[in-house]
Order: sequence, then C-alpha cells, then structure tokens
Amino acid sequence: MKNNIIRSILTLTLAFITIGCNDYLDVNTIPGEKTESELGPKDLLAPVLKNSILANYYAASVTSNYTQYFGSYGYGASAESSCASAWNVIYTDILPNIGLIKEKVASSGAIHYGAIADIVTAINLSTAVELWGDVVYSQATQPEVYPYPILDDGETVYFQALDLLNSAISALQSTDNSGLIVGSEDMIYGGDLDKWLRAAYTFKARMQLKLMKNGGTSASDVLSSINNGFTSNADNFMLSYTDAPSNNPYYTINVVQRSTSNFYYAPNDQLISLMNGSQYPFATITEDPRLSAMFVKETGVGIPAPSTDPWRGFLNGGLGESSDGNSGNTYYKDGGYYTSASSPLILITYSEAMFIKAEAAFLANGGTTTSVGATTDSYSAYLAGIGAHMDMLGVSSGAYLADASVAVGAGNLALNNIMREKYIADFHSIETYNDFRRYNFSPDVFKGLDVRVYQPEDEYAGQWFRRAYYPENESNSNDNISTVESSSVTNIWLFE
Repeated sequence: MKNNIIRSILTLTLAFITIGCNDYLDVNTIPGEKTESELGPKDLLAPVLKNSILANYYAASVTSNYTQYFGSYGYGASAESSCASAWNVIYTDILPNIGLIKEKVASSGAIHYGAIADIVTAINLSTAVELWGDVVYSQATQPEVYPYPILDDGETVYFQALDLLNSAISALQSTDNSGLIVGSEDMIYGGDLDKWLRAAYTFKARMQLKLMKNGGTSASDVLSSINNGFTSNADNFMLSYTDAPSNNPYYTINVVQRSTSNFYYAPNDQLISLMNGSQYPFATITEDPRLSAMFVKETGVGIPAPSTDPWRGFLNGGLGESSDGNSGNTYYKDGGYYTSASSPLILITYSEAMFIKAEAAFLANGGTTTSVGATTDSYSAYLAGIGAHMDMLGVSSGAYLADASVAVGAGNLALNNIMREKYIADFHSIETYNDFRRYNFSPDVFKGLDVRVYQPEDEYAGQWFRRAYYPENESNSNDNISTVESSSVTNIWLFE
C-alpha cells in the first residue's frame, strides 16, 4: 500500500483509455502540466467517474465467472482471486483523487461536486467491503502519515458509506452558492443533479437490501429509498464507449479475441438455461427474445448453428459441453447490446431498481425463499423490471411478458421468478454475486444453480467462492495486510 497510494499518482489517472468528454480527460495527460493546487473539481471528476466504472468492470470480470454468466473459452471455471485490478484502481486512482475533490469543495463551497464525490466514494467503498470484507479506509490516502495503513472493520466502513449517501442526498437538495456548476465533465449524467439524486437513493436501496440480512435495515427501509430512486432507463448509471480508438472491453475480449483464436469468455449454461425454456418452460413462445440481442448461436466463428438447435451455454469446469450433454453453441454477439465496440459499461439500472422494489415488497409481505404470492406492487415492479431491460436492449417485450412462464400473476409470484429476471437483467453486474451470497447460492432462489463441474486440480472443489483475498502486492509491502487464499471460501460479515 505504501507504494500504491501516493498523491503524485494524480498525473496518471488521466492516462487511460479515452472515452467521451475528451476535453476533460485530456486536462492532465502530460505529467506536470498542472499542479495539484491548480486543479479544481471540474478537472478531477471525469477520471474519478471513469475509474469507478473500470473498477466495477475489473471486479465483474472475476465475479461473473462465479455467478456463471460466463466461463473462459466457454467452459473454464475461474479459481480464487484477489481482484487485484479492482483494488489497485480503487486505492490508487479513485480514493486519492476523491480526497482532492473534497479538499477543493471544502475551500470553495461547491457542495454539489462534494455530493457526487460522496456518492462515488460510497459506491467504491461498498464494493470494496463486498469483495474483501475489512478494507483500508481511514488511513488510505495519507501515505506521508500512514505509510502502512491498517484494515478497518468492514461493517463500520459499510455504514460510513451509507452515511455518505445520506449526506449526498441532503447536499443535492440544498442550494450551491459556489458558482461552480457541474457540467459535461460529468461523464455519467452531464450535470443533471436530479439524476444524481435518484442514483443516490437507488444505490442506497441496493445497500439496504443487502443489510437486511445482518445490518438492521428492513424491507420498508428499502422501499422508502427505492421509491425516490430511478424512474426510467434515462437514469441508468453507465458509461458509453463513444469515441475511437477505445472499445468496450467485453467486445474486445469476447468478440475480437475469439475471432483471432485468443482468450475469450462465452456465456454459461446457467444464464442460457433461464432464457431458452429449459428451466422455465415457455407456453406460447420458443425463446427469450433477448437471446438474439445479446448472443449468437454458432458451431464456429461466423458459422451459424442449425436454426433447429436450441441455445446451449457452457458448463463452468466442463470440457465444452452444455447441460444436455451436447456441445455449447452460444457466444457473445458482434454488435450485441453488451458487445459492440461502443457498448456501455453499466453500474446500476432502472431495471435493477424495479427488481429491488419487487423483492423488497415480496419480503415485506412475508415472502420467503419457497413461498408463493405477492402484493400488486411487487408484481407490477417485477413486470416493470423485465420491460425496462427489454426496452434497454431494443427488443419487443409483449409476447414474453404475456407468456405463462412470466405472467404468473401476483398470487403465484415466487422469489425465484423475481431473481431469474434480475439475474438476466443484471448481466455482468457484480451485484449478482451479492445476490448469490445473500441467499447462500440457493437453487430454490436461483433455479438450476449448481457449483462448477469437478476438476481434479481445484483445491476448493465443491465449494463456492465467497470473497476475494487481499492482493499479494499489498501484503508484500504492508505487514498490516495478509494474503490468505483460503479465505476465498469463507463469508464476509455481510453474508453470514
């Protein structure tokens, strides 16, 4: 940590892949072009937002294997991980620069910049706790004072993150007299503070939903927050890759690299089985229309599979087979919603907000992992979440929403119906890993879920990976942090 968290890293935070808001991202690409004292919140915000999205992506690159969204080469099962890339970005590129923003805010009174900084801090801190448990925070950005920072209690940090969201909500509802207006350097919402306010409430609801297990929050707390949250897909918290030469990394890895016979990921059977009718048999349609918006069905690169073949994902830990014993045939689509060169990287969506509301209302009504029956509010939010995701992908939702496997009615709604649709809509999201752990990887909640196929070299065969261990580069330079790979199969406090 001593070598990682240094204030001079500021000049490096802009030397990353350029996407959108080029004027702001180019402010400090030349080392020494601006001194720390010359930089204002407007100069610092864009790289903080970009790196927050990247940290989320790096974490999802690991957790999406654990949640069986994909596997390497279609079937590999990722082993335990330190999520080192996410750690490095959070602690070298994000928190130090957020600290600078907060310093500038304190002197200028730019409370709206401060509110955004608090929201982004809460996002990154909560992600860190969810990945590693206890994390560095109180001594994270003062290397001259704390060259070997300690780990803070994860539960304490998590509630500090929640307090930051509450502070941001209050600030966004207050008048900012500094004269500093948030504008196009805001790569997420372009300075729309109403959207930031809804984002703060939505992320607060996301955290409260997890805290229901061990943190003292309730379903009514979640509903109170989410009712002030996102109202449409226009509120989605995401970053689009709009300017060449940068490409969406899922496109680069899973489309481009596959076409050149290099490493790639392919969709997992767990995901595809929820969309092809095998886990939830359709009544009047043959497949989820989102399949063809996201994936292609091929026997080789550019070679379509027979139209009569079902969509088949790959088994984690298998040798290329799907759950029906045949070879997998489903791959990421070139030009698909998630895998075009300009596709967005997504942190949280209106669709997820509706599934948070559906689940919270279901639980508030006394629902359990195996019970059936929900309120009208829960059922309406469930349907709204599906429709929002289909609208985001640009596919028609009418026939799907009318199918008996989906249109179960409020009286027949089960938690697994809600979580099936949330799982599909939250594709690539690290929040799915939190959902799996909240419900202890339950096949009652996640229908068809099973641990990866046995591999002789798997030290933790038959066990789910439940957290990241601390990166070795940190433990090598800081005696207060220990790398213990076996911790990968033990819960953090939030999911015990």
